[in-house]
Amino acid sequence: MELIQNTADLSAYLAADEVIDHHHPVVRETAARLAAGVEDSYAYARAAYEFVRDGIPHSEDSGDLRVTWRASDVLEQRTGICYAKAHALAALLRAEDIPAALCYQRLADDEGRGHVVHGLIAVRFHGAWHRQDPRGNKPGVDAQFSLDGERLAWVPDPRSNEMDYPVLYAEPHPVVLGVLKAAPDRPYLWKTLPTAL
Repeated sequence: MELIQNTADLSAYLAADEVIDHHHPVVRETAARLAAGVEDSYAYARAAYEFVRDGIPHSEDSGDLRVTWRASDVLEQRTGICYAKAHALAALLRAEDIPAALCYQRLADDEGRGHVVHGLIAVRFHGAWHRQDPRGNKPGVDAQFSLDGERLAWVPDPRSNEMDYPVLYAEPHPVVLGVLKAAPDRPYLWKTLPTAL
């Protein structure tokens, strides 16, 4: 699949905004701590990925009812669903001048009754985008940081009307951000998750 930037301006994938707030002290401190133990930007990207994947529990897996969406809140509260964790990872990457994009998949939901949009990121190295999924591993999910072929949590099955969306967004998709901001808690969010973009 060819990944398509939603803007040709690469600097948009380094920008800070209200969601990917990499200027926030919590993001800067976390980035500095991760950067101190690595030798180059590739190792930093892997360390940031593994920190978000393993160090911030997916709120469904942990049973946390809080809804986070701003990167600094995800890092501070140590919880979030896939979209929120993608925002946190994008902020950590951008804090170290590594271009990061938000991207999405349409997957069958856990109950098999419909579909849900899943969030992940893409990081730019070697002049190309490489998708990464910081959702968090669990039985049946083994996502890994990789620049040599994707190691995502899920591979969409077209026979089940699942799909990869090819667009790389510099900012969260408005539908995704809207449901996150409107949700008072995770049970409410689960009822309003987008089924398509």
